[in-house]
Amino acid sequence: MMEQMETRQQTNRRHAIRMTPEEQSAFLQQARKAALATLDRQGFPHIVAMGFVALDGVIYMTSYAKAQKVLNARRNPKVSVMIETGTHYAEFRGVMIRGHCEVIEDPAFVVRILQANRERQADTASTSGQEALARAAKRVVLKIRPEKVVSWDHTKLGGRY
Repeated sequence: MMEQMETRQQTNRRHAIRMTPEEQSAFLQQARKAALATLDRQGFPHIVAMGFVALDGVIYMTSYAKAQKVLNARRNPKVSVMIETGTHYAEFRGVMIRGHCEVIEDPAFVVRILQANRERQADTASTSGQEALARAAKRVVLKIRPEKVVSWDHTKLGGRY
């Protein structure tokens, strides 16, 4: 009986801190950094910090084509992304996405995502189209289409935890 009550409280609490789809979207527009997890050859997680752009429910990142995370995603497209903010438990807010990663090699698309991420990061240094295209030649876009999304906003607890 006691175990059932504890399980119910945990379920209610998880539901209480869940972000709405609108809150998730706003959160993803504000956040600047994500942790991308891919699986290496031995099946161990390979986790790296990445800039990202969220457009129409999809996460986009750029990387050098020969980077380990890209090699991992090509071999096994199952990835996770976690975006989280806050320094204390009562401030933690985040979104965890599980999905499949598509590696896109189109240089024009790479430039588009590089520029979108640059604008998003409020980087005012200008890059010419030629310069961006030259950088794009060695880069790819990681397109992560979510299959499962989990979110949390501990500020909804009002300091109670």
